[in-house]
Amino acid sequence: MSREYPTRPIIGVGTVVWHGERVLLVRRGRPPRQGQWSLPGGAQQIGESLADAARREVFEETGLTIELGDVIATVDSIERDPDGRVRYHYTLIDFTAEARSAELTPGDDAADARWFELDELPALGLWSETLRISELARAHRCR
Repeated sequence: MSREYPTRPIIGVGTVVWHGERVLLVRRGRPPRQGQWSLPGGAQQIGESLADAARREVFEETGLTIELGDVIATVDSIERDPDGRVRYHYTLIDFTAEARSAELTPGDDAADARWFELDELPALGLWSETLRISELARAHRCR
């Protein structure tokens, strides 16, 4: 199934990865949201658990091995074209995780990967859901 103009929603994962008090973002190398900073993540593969998909996507995009935590949010990402047709439709399941290392190696569909302080995120022009989920992840860590 094509990711553009799909016949059904695509299941995707995202992960708020922490190293100390910094959160990991990747700059998307492909649509949707190409060129924008976002949480590492991508589509779940057939036969793959959500947890395995989250670990794989973080590793492919950043070279990091993570200790995966809990699911913290689910999000509908639906983008329509000018004619109102659904161009992209993802159901996203977001996790929180801790990185074992801070050394990043951007790869796969990530054009860049960097660590940010949470107070830096609003200035990056992120998707509102990325900001909301990052704040949820911080609250979840403080429990």
